[in-house]
Amino acid sequence: MNVIGLTLVLTYVVLGYWATGETIYANKIIFHKFGELFLRRLLYGIMFGVILIPVAIIKTLLSR
Repeated sequence: MNVIGLTLVLTYVVLGYWATGETIYANKIIFHKFGELFLRRLLYGIMFGVILIPVAIIKTLLSR
């Protein structure tokens, strides 16, 4: 994998993680074992990032 591909994958994972927090876990208080919340957000962001990233961006822009 070249540098550009790796950068795109890393950007997708980071944005997916952020989008999961902005959409699924927004305004919730959650208690999990150590590291479980991080892994869930990471996996949800990777699996559903295609849907969650645009929703989170639109939600962020409309809330301003």
